[in-house]
Amino acid sequence: MRVYLDNAATTPIRPEVLECYIDTLKLIGNPSSVHSSGQQVRQVLEEARESLAKSLDCDRSEVLFTSGGTESDNLAIKGIYWQRKAEEANRNIVISAGTEHHGVIDPIEWLETHEGAEVVLVPVNFDGELDLAWLENYLAEHHSKVALISLMWANNETGVVTDIKAITTMANSFNIPVHTDAVAAFGHLPTSFKDSGLAAMSISAHKLGGPVGIGALIVSRSTKLVSIIHGGGQERGMRSGTMNAPAAKAFALAGKVAIETLNDERARLADIKQKLVEQARTINPSLTQTALKARTLPNIVHFTLAGGSGDSLLFLLDQEGISVSTGSACQAGVNRPSHVLIAMGRTEDQAKGCLRITLGHESTEADIDALLVALPKAIESTLRAGLSSQ
Repeated sequence: MRVYLDNAATTPIRPEVLECYIDTLKLIGNPSSVHSSGQQVRQVLEEARESLAKSLDCDRSEVLFTSGGTESDNLAIKGIYWQRKAEEANRNIVISAGTEHHGVIDPIEWLETHEGAEVVLVPVNFDGELDLAWLENYLAEHHSKVALISLMWANNETGVVTDIKAITTMANSFNIPVHTDAVAAFGHLPTSFKDSGLAAMSISAHKLGGPVGIGALIVSRSTKLVSIIHGGGQERGMRSGTMNAPAAKAFALAGKVAIETLNDERARLADIKQKLVEQARTINPSLTQTALKARTLPNIVHFTLAGGSGDSLLFLLDQEGISVSTGSACQAGVNRPSHVLIAMGRTEDQAKGCLRITLGHESTEADIDALLVALPKAIESTLRAGLSSQ
């Protein structure tokens, strides 16, 4: 029986969510159709929007359904940038960080290459924390040229949590919109959109027990953006295309369950994480915990293995029936060091030897016990292979 510890890549769909999804898939009708079948599906969609808005503490009109986190990031970053440029042509600076997910980094780099954007990265310390004092000073001097800020709420590789409210407070004083990729945070942290001060926030269903292929961009009612998909004008004209009502309903249910169980689940996963961290320290001195001094999510544990390959460690553990990762699944199969660790000041060799263990709603202490049994041999073999290749 496999042990699954890669929940930051995707989570098992919750049984009640799967049942809801299958039942709703049986409905026939386009939610934009005016006949009764279409309007029945439309009602399902709008009830899902209302439910998700409640889980996010936002207005229902602020929820735009998308295909997932990457689409939401692209819509927010490109859409807000183009809107700001149209309003004030001198605003071409996009502020982000080197530790962001590629769903944020790549559209920003695209804007730099194709739209003349100037990209400014907030410095990151050894533990993955953003230098907010630097950001405050930068905004004080350059705010008139900044189009937007995009900084993630919690890092998907290291689990480091960012003080989003502190960022929006300083940005909003200069009328600068802030977008956050909250894909790793939603369902694992309190994420009130109303209290956050954000202009936009990206989330995804399959990170919290929902189906793959459905996400949302939460856009404040005061924020305007240019659409990147044109067609029928659905989702307030910001995201055209036939709305996926069954997936939206399943997403809403997954979000509801995650928020209702948030405190208990955070405490449960924190206990499991603590057990892993404490016992991992005794396995091998080459294995060290990343972001040791930073505030991190309770479901993400990240290590670096000095002198070893994270890919080798992953494959050896996989042979023992344990699924872990070295970082983002969106970059799986790419033989290069973690850009997150590089931004945190690690060397390329250090950034190649990483191990990410991520917990979910099905994770148990028994899973960690199995990992701890297999890990010492896997580390030893990985380090031995590293020495023999030198």
